[in-house]
Amino acid sequence: MIIRTYVENDLDRMMEIWLEGSKQAHNFIDEDYWESNQIAMKDVYLPMSQSYVIEVDGVIKGFISMVDNYLAALFVDTNEQGKGYGKILLDHVKDQKETVDLKVYQENKNAIRFYQKNSFSISTESIDENTSAKEYAMTWRKE
Repeated sequence: MIIRTYVENDLDRMMEIWLEGSKQAHNFIDEDYWESNQIAMKDVYLPMSQSYVIEVDGVIKGFISMVDNYLAALFVDTNEQGKGYGKILLDHVKDQKETVDLKVYQENKNAIRFYQKNSFSISTESIDENTSAKEYAMTWRKE
């Protein structure tokens, strides 16, 4: 297993993981929303972020994307969840940062539990203007 900085050739696999993960974790948001954001995710958001992939036997199992101290994306292949890949990626980023901020939909209970288990705390509550879904801002600070 290795963690490495993503390269352009990784984008198609990252997009598969992102799309399937988004649909599964956010089943309270219409799938069309995720489908319609694929091009922006691939051409704008992923290239502007610092992204790392976790690879096992040459296959990407997940990725994490940061914009400065903001965790923009953390996705693990839906068939590989529960194996610790998300925590490994998160710990990789936490080793490099003093603080990490993120937003998570309130209905995504699994993600909220995951982040709380990894020492994030809820700081504020808001509405995502793109989806009208309630979300939490969460923060982790190095001790």
